[in-house]
Amino acid sequence: MYIVTGGAGFIGSAFIAKLNEEGIRDILIVDELGTTDKWKNIRNKDYLDYLHKDTFLNKIAGGKKYPGLKGIIHLGACSSTTEMNMDYLMENNYRYTGALAEYALSMRARFIYASSAATYGDGERGYSDDEGALSTLSPMNPYGYSKHLFDLFVARNNLTSKFVGLKYFNVYGPNEAHKGDMRSMVLKSYEQIKASGRVKLFHSYRPEFKDGEQKRDFIYVKDCTDIMFWLLNDKKTSGIFNLGSGSARSWNDLATAVFSALGKPPSIEYIEMPQSIRGQYQYFTEAKMDKLFSTACPVKPRSLEDGVKDYVVNYLEKGTVL
Repeated sequence: MYIVTGGAGFIGSAFIAKLNEEGIRDILIVDELGTTDKWKNIRNKDYLDYLHKDTFLNKIAGGKKYPGLKGIIHLGACSSTTEMNMDYLMENNYRYTGALAEYALSMRARFIYASSAATYGDGERGYSDDEGALSTLSPMNPYGYSKHLFDLFVARNNLTSKFVGLKYFNVYGPNEAHKGDMRSMVLKSYEQIKASGRVKLFHSYRPEFKDGEQKRDFIYVKDCTDIMFWLLNDKKTSGIFNLGSGSARSWNDLATAVFSALGKPPSIEYIEMPQSIRGQYQYFTEAKMDKLFSTACPVKPRSLEDGVKDYVVNYLEKGTVL
C-alpha cells in the first residue's frame, strides 16, 4: 500500500490520479479537509481510506503498522508563502515531516517529500540542487525556511541516499481551484479572461525587466506526477532534486498561452504591485534540471504552451478535475 499525505490537495490528488491510472488503489489519503472544497479532488478517486493528519500522526506515534507499506509520499504541508506564524510552520512543515521520515525508515518504505523552490530565496545564489550547497541558501520567507530546514536535516544525517526531496517550482494544472490566492496564474488568468476579457499582470520595478517579462519556471502537474511515479519505483535514484521545466518563461508568455488556448487575442493590463510584496518579489526563477535529467528518468516536461492548452481545454473549460 501507499500513504499520500496532502492527498486531497493539488499535487497530492493529481498523484493519486496517477496511481489509479497505473492500477494502484491500495492508498491511504492523509489530509485536513475542513470546510474547503478539497474533497472534490478525491470524490472520483479509488482509495482504501482517509485519515485526518493529526489522527494519522497519533496512530503511527502509538505504534500503528501498515503491513505491505511500499511508500510514503509526503505532500501535506502549509504551502502559503505569506504564512507568518513560524511556530506553526515548524510543527506542521518541519517536525511533521521528520516524524513521517522516521516512520518510513522503520517500515523500510520509500519516502518522497515535498521541498520547494522557495528555499532558494531571491535566487542570487542560483538554483542548483547540489546538496553540497544547501547551507549557502537563504530563504526569503518563513515557508521557504521551514522547507529548507528539512532539506538540511536530510543532508546532515546522510539520508540523501535513502529519501527523495523535490523542490517544486511553479506548478499549475487541474485540482488547484481550492487554493485561493495560492492558485496558479494560469487559473487566475483563465478566470480573468472569462470575467473581463483581459489579464492583469504586475508592472516591473527593475529596469532590466520590462512589464510582464519577469520570469518563472512553470511546470505542468501531470509532468510532476509522472516524474514522481518514476522516482517512487526507481529505488536506485535518491537525493534532493529540482522539479521544474528547466526553462524560465515570462508572465506575458503565460497569459498569451491562456488566450491562445481559448482562441482569443492577448489583452494584458499592467497594474501596480502591492508594496507589501515588492521586497520579496522574485524576478527570475529557473530550475537547474541537470541532476534529474542525468538519471534514467524518461519523463521530460512539456512546453508551457502544451501544458496550458491541455489544462484549459480538457479541464477548465469542462469543469473537471484529474
